[in-house]
Amino acid sequence: MRRTALLGVLAALALTPVATRPSQAQSYDVILRGGRVLDGTGNPWYYADIALKGGRIEAIGKLEGARATRVVDVSGLYVAPGFIDAHSHAGSGFTTGSLNAAQPLLAQGVTTVFINPDGGGAVDLAAQRAKLSERGLGVNAAPLVPHGSVRRAVLGMADRAPTAAEMDRMRALVRAGMEDGAFGLSSGPYYTPGSYAKTEELVELARVVAPYGGVYTSHIRDEGDFSIGVVAAVDEVIRISREARLPGIVTHIKVLGPHVWGYSNALVHRIDRARSEGVEVFADQYPYTASATGLTGALVPPWAQVDGDSAMLRRIDDPAESGRLRAGIIENLARRGGADRIQFRHHSADPSIEGRTLKEVAAERGVEPVEAVLQLLKAGGASVVSFNMIDADVDLLMRQPWTMTSSDGELVPFGEGVPHPRAYGTFPRKLGLYARDRGVVDLAFAVRSMTSLPATVLGLRDRGILREGAVADIVVFDLDRIADPATFQKPHQLAEGMVHVFVDGQFAIEDGKFARQLHGRVLSRRPSAGPAGGR
Repeated sequence: MRRTALLGVLAALALTPVATRPSQAQSYDVILRGGRVLDGTGNPWYYADIALKGGRIEAIGKLEGARATRVVDVSGLYVAPGFIDAHSHAGSGFTTGSLNAAQPLLAQGVTTVFINPDGGGAVDLAAQRAKLSERGLGVNAAPLVPHGSVRRAVLGMADRAPTAAEMDRMRALVRAGMEDGAFGLSSGPYYTPGSYAKTEELVELARVVAPYGGVYTSHIRDEGDFSIGVVAAVDEVIRISREARLPGIVTHIKVLGPHVWGYSNALVHRIDRARSEGVEVFADQYPYTASATGLTGALVPPWAQVDGDSAMLRRIDDPAESGRLRAGIIENLARRGGADRIQFRHHSADPSIEGRTLKEVAAERGVEPVEAVLQLLKAGGASVVSFNMIDADVDLLMRQPWTMTSSDGELVPFGEGVPHPRAYGTFPRKLGLYARDRGVVDLAFAVRSMTSLPATVLGLRDRGILREGAVADIVVFDLDRIADPATFQKPHQLAEGMVHVFVDGQFAIEDGKFARQLHGRVLSRRPSAGPAGGR
């Protein structure tokens, strides 16, 4: 009987809950206590404590009694993975002044950006990595191999197919980029010289990327009705993804211009059908009805850009070609909705035009809009915002489960020019305006689109999700205070509502204030990059 009683006591002890005992004995760097956890998967929020140690998430759960160097009360706040910008032009800005601190990004909760998009950026990724690492980074940067830059390095601005030898040189450059840790191939067949490439060229280079586990992401050949049309341009991404056997991304997906408004339904149908056939196709999107680009890219036909800017400028004054060029610019203006829908962001020769529309500038100069465009091109060009989308299309594309969040934003010195406000407000705008206020998507869905979805699609290992063992890139935000005050007239305004932001387990923002130390790094897709790297 004594033996039986003893066995009963031992059995009872074995069944007694002991989940809190390890946490009572454990000591952590930081504990975030009592927050509403949105883990990035799309699941509804739940209450939990999160313990960080050595740059990783060490424990998630009820951690009563656990000790830490810092215990942070986050009750009433949301805790989520650090946001991932699937398409960013911040790469060049990181090397300018103090922009490497990336404060406009951190204020949005962004902890990782993908750089070298649209087929533009550095060809030598090892050199780019070294340059970006010199002074440190406020956020992580994940590089892509830019097709347009690769093509320019081999063929210049020639509008022709590559020879066999030139194709081999392009393959070698793409392969070198992947060996240097790139996450995939970016293209911009809307822009020159990428627009001179046939689909077959892009397929061949995407095939170089596929064995490395990389992706193909593209500013598609046409987002409106400028050439082949937006539907056919999405079909091109689907074809490349299918034939090269890798994930394809329609980057900053949109239907641009009044001639194609409503075509979002067709794009959703095309992508859904491709996915049902087993093709890995995704998209990313920024939550605005205006795009931004250069004046040349927006309005000058690709044929007029052959052989570069000097050749384009000669064509402006060439009697044999100027008429055709003017006609092409007028047609492209109509495709974008007219001169009153083009706003200037930056013009180094005449800063007075910044923030004003092409219609206003042309009227002030006493010329037609096409003539004002030609004058500005001769003076060095300009960057523009183009108001060319409608809410219905933006909303429909945002609701798709395959749509990630991206900014397409650039980093510019504070107060310089009138950049697109997406550089300051993309992520809080989606959380605040589109999820909290308008209910276009729910909060968990929005967070998933900027965390686990891009991490999964683009191959970021141990990021984009809150789970034990993951890298401690974390945001803590007050949903009631989330706001994007940046406007098209006054864009240089930091986002609001991020209370704490952690990069690699270290405070990047603490109680709403930026930390002095920088904790970002240039990430690598290579497994040899270590557990905090890429795939």
